[in-house]
Amino acid sequence: MAMEIRGTNADFGKVVTDGLASEWMKMNDTYRLAGQTVRRIGFGAMQLPGPGVLGPPKDRDQALRVLRRSIELGVNHIDTAQFYGPDVANDLIREALHPYPSELALVSKVGARRSAQGDWLPAQTPAELRSDVEENLRSLRIDQLTVVNLRRHEVDGEANVPLEDQLAEMIALRDEGKIAGIGLSTITLEQLETALAVTEVACVQNAFSLVDQRDTPVLERCISEGIAYVPYFPLGSAFPHFPKVVDQPAVRVVGERRGISPAQVGLAWLLGKAENVLLIPGTSSLGHLEENMAAAKVKLTDQDQAELAKIS
Repeated sequence: MAMEIRGTNADFGKVVTDGLASEWMKMNDTYRLAGQTVRRIGFGAMQLPGPGVLGPPKDRDQALRVLRRSIELGVNHIDTAQFYGPDVANDLIREALHPYPSELALVSKVGARRSAQGDWLPAQTPAELRSDVEENLRSLRIDQLTVVNLRRHEVDGEANVPLEDQLAEMIALRDEGKIAGIGLSTITLEQLETALAVTEVACVQNAFSLVDQRDTPVLERCISEGIAYVPYFPLGSAFPHFPKVVDQPAVRVVGERRGISPAQVGLAWLLGKAENVLLIPGTSSLGHLEENMAAAKVKLTDQDQAELAKIS
């Protein structure tokens, strides 16, 4: 029998503000990430900087409140990057949360830089990867990151740095204790197999959602290996003119019937795909933060799943 959502978003907020955060923690499943146990809904810091992930936030105090509230709601997995801003997301995390809770997994990514105009540029050489890891450590004021994701950046389908060379540097950083686990982002199944031949992989971050399931083979391989799978763009691409989960009629129908938001439908669908799926929805809004976290209490029914399966 499928479990219905327990109460409204307002009820969820009341649970935590009443000091019963432990009740929320019991309701939320967990998974292993580089030796730590993390709750399956974490927080992504990409939306904390200004528009286009560039510059300071419109409301710095609000951004700090969102980070602190995420911890109150049971988040113990925060995903960030030094190039968010750049140099903005990590500074906000440090200001809001340092000294960090002992159970907090701080995850970053390397492999990219930002130009003064906001362009996303590759930073793929082993020396650049090392420099970016060390800059993350300095900005967050920590000695070790739980995971660092190597984000492959290819131009016209080709990368100018062999994956094997990048992995060798990431392994060296792990051996030195600067990172606890190696993650991979924006990779193919073939690249995942290449990595698995030489090292343990803590997680994979690829695009995946109800409206974009092209990465299913990689997800299935992660399931078979017990690797955490962390979909980015969990509600569809953040860029204009791409399909959005919340715009799908079937998602809206399910949401209306269940009394939940379309975003909660999309997040719950992902959580139901496999136990190794970890979500890192990002927001700069306190209301959206609580809405996202409440998705952990939703179990979609067979009827819900049948309707959502019609989405291409």
